[in-house]
Amino acid sequence: MKLTTPLKSNSIKIMLLGSGELGKEVAIEANRLGCEVIAVDRYPNAPAMLVAGRNYVINMKNKDEVLDVIRREKPNFVLPEIEAINIEALFEAENEGIHIIPNAEAVNKTMNRKNIRKFAAETLGLKTSKYKFVTNYEDLKKACEELGYPAVVKPVMSSSGHGQSIVKSSEEIITAWEFAKSDARGSADELIVEEFIDFDYEITLLTAKNDEEIVFCPPIGHIQKGGDYIFSWQEMRMNETALNKAQYIAKTIVEGLGGRGIFGVEMFVKGDEVYFSEVSPRPHDTGLVTMITQTQSEFALHIRAVLNLPLGFEFLTQGASAAYKADKTSYTPVFNFDKEIFSTNSRFIVFGKPYSHPGRRMGVILVSDKNYKDALKKAELLISKISID
Repeated sequence: MKLTTPLKSNSIKIMLLGSGELGKEVAIEANRLGCEVIAVDRYPNAPAMLVAGRNYVINMKNKDEVLDVIRREKPNFVLPEIEAINIEALFEAENEGIHIIPNAEAVNKTMNRKNIRKFAAETLGLKTSKYKFVTNYEDLKKACEELGYPAVVKPVMSSSGHGQSIVKSSEEIITAWEFAKSDARGSADELIVEEFIDFDYEITLLTAKNDEEIVFCPPIGHIQKGGDYIFSWQEMRMNETALNKAQYIAKTIVEGLGGRGIFGVEMFVKGDEVYFSEVSPRPHDTGLVTMITQTQSEFALHIRAVLNLPLGFEFLTQGASAAYKADKTSYTPVFNFDKEIFSTNSRFIVFGKPYSHPGRRMGVILVSDKNYKDALKKAELLISKISID
């Protein structure tokens, strides 16, 4: 771990634990409000480090290293921006008076699918798919049979939906078992098996909370592949009954978790029925679209909520986002693209990751339009005009 000497400052000091593309946009918004940003991650030259005042490279899963950097810098706020963090360090820092966003217990609940599912379904009484937790292959087979095919199999702990798959028959169970275990974090032996909801669509309802108010962004529709976001659009049109249920679920889970910040609440929608799926206590990748659709992006709302500032914003226009994923490994990635990706209603954002590998998200296309379907079509077209050398 490389340490630098903290500078004395009168600015509000914000520490990012995790400095990827979402953390980079958070850092930019914090800079705009005069905050001092310290970026921390497991590898050098992570995106948020490019715009932070100082940075540290540490083992994020090592309690002593996480605590050491927090105690050294003494930030006003610590913002966990990824899930692969030593949770004991966050609890200890919080006990020492450090303000964890939203709070250490919320981070603990949401980083583990078992914790958050039991909290949502059994403590808060929210509607979810049926589910079972398993720790061995025989129990997995039994759970799939009891819940019925298709069934969804996921690690209880993983990043960005990695390791999840849909099991359509008993012959696919062994593949799902091996895939889930290969991408699991922490409790690698425990999986969650879920009833498959034949939903009409899925949404992210970005919900910002400070000490005085809760606001909802217009629903974001999204498409995932292998548990990872590919496309998103806003506003996903919902009937009034479904929207009211979605907002009730989001408000209930956010109030239950407590604290300040923005929460990405994922839900499945079938007709008028809405099912809680997951929640991230931080900006959500599908919410990148808000950088072109709202007066205040999810990142601006996150920092406002952290600082307990008013959360007002306007929805400006329909829009869509398309993630650009690399198809090759490069340690000096150079983008090739057609100039048309930069038009009056589109832009391309480069995340600034120091190297690429197949499937790694390296940038995002943002498009605005009067109709989100047209924006989505254009985003899909433009993403095909980008490559990496």
